[in-house]
Amino acid sequence: MPPELAETRPASARAAALWGQLHGFGPVVGLVLLCIAGTLLNGEFATVDNLLNVLTRTAFIGIIAVGMCFVIISGGIDLSVGSMAALIAGCMILVMNKAAGSLGSPVLVIVLGMLLSLVLGAVFGLVHGLLITKGRIEPFIVTLGTLGIFRAYLTYFADGGAITLDNALADVYSPVYYGSLLGVPFPVWVFALVALAGGFILNRTAYGRYVQAIGSNEQVARYAAVDVDKVKVLTYMLLGLCVGIATLLYVPRLGSASPTTGILWELEAIAAVIVGGTALKGGAGSVAGTVVGAILLSVISNILNLTSIISVYLNAAVQGFVIIIVAFLQRGRR
Repeated sequence: MPPELAETRPASARAAALWGQLHGFGPVVGLVLLCIAGTLLNGEFATVDNLLNVLTRTAFIGIIAVGMCFVIISGGIDLSVGSMAALIAGCMILVMNKAAGSLGSPVLVIVLGMLLSLVLGAVFGLVHGLLITKGRIEPFIVTLGTLGIFRAYLTYFADGGAITLDNALADVYSPVYYGSLLGVPFPVWVFALVALAGGFILNRTAYGRYVQAIGSNEQVARYAAVDVDKVKVLTYMLLGLCVGIATLLYVPRLGSASPTTGILWELEAIAAVIVGGTALKGGAGSVAGTVVGAILLSVISNILNLTSIISVYLNAAVQGFVIIIVAFLQRGRR
């Protein structure tokens, strides 16, 4: 090998490694710059109350984004999470209102509703996984179809209006969202626990390695004796479980579910994952990056609300532009 090539290749490898490290810190740098900009534009941005408000509002999308991170790393996608959350919320409220008279204890009724939320999320995820693996249907098509199905059934159950939680139950349930521990709201604690658990599963378990291997090259993973279908089904069930957790935290916030509940949550969850550095083609990504991405998008929305730089009605447009720009920058990356 010519000496000049021997010197060039290590240098290129070092440059690639350095670029990879810088790319990984990109979301963190962006978040820091946004926080500085927000503080300069409006002094109220850096207050403790505002920061806790941002984290609390991030919790719902952040929890879903953790599950979405697994799905996208495995090479899949789920467009139905917002509609799924809406239907789960409606079913929770209907069952809790119905059980209030028979169970007697409001606490038992709320626990029943929470368990139902988790079970429905896991079941819906199981259905997605089976349709994708056993039915051999593309994830985009499956979840696009269930997106319409879930929201249509909620609209049917609500008769076109809203399903409202009984006032007595709402009073008992409200601390789940509005309560706090050590000054930090409960949704933020749950978000942190879900993120820690997600990071451990992705990086420290065989299942997490299988998810990354499938997203990197599914055929090679099959040759390596990985049960690809089982892993995919578990991945969609994990996302459904995350949707269930987010929903049981969201219901006490408004105490109702309507056809507009969860609108564009799928956009926000996917945006958080992509902004966090997860490759759209699968195979690479991190839960930590996803958490930073979710917070970053919430900070953008918060800054827009505080400063009125542009209309708050354009928040979804900003997220859409962010997805397109990041996808453009990720061209060819796996």
